[in-house]
Amino acid sequence: MVEEDYIMRLIREMVRTILKLAFGIDTPSPATEIIADEETRNALDALLDMADKGHINEAENMLWDRLSPEDKESLKLALLFYDRLNEKSDEFLEAHDFSREEVEQGLRSVAARYGYDGMADVFLGNRV
Repeated sequence: MVEEDYIMRLIREMVRTILKLAFGIDTPSPATEIIADEETRNALDALLDMADKGHINEAENMLWDRLSPEDKESLKLALLFYDRLNEKSDEFLEAHDFSREEVEQGLRSVAARYGYDGMADVFLGNRV
């Protein structure tokens, strides 16, 4: 339980730091309102709804289909998606065929795709 809380805090701080560095957004609780593009915001709402209903793997696949290193709004989309998954309990994630490690790995992959892989190493080390 203590390690789970620690990992959750590291993931949250990594999301917040990338938002601050990439977009100048400094918020304790990242929310969908930080996405300016309405289409991207609607896509995030749909992905979060799917994840909340337990369709996490399908939502993640759809997320990865949308990601483009040239589109910085899609970086926000991915960060908010993994931040929401990070808020879920291990029991919820496992009940829906997902894990805290997959949240961490997904966030690492997003960071690498957008050139923030060094940030992932700073926050998450070589754990995964």
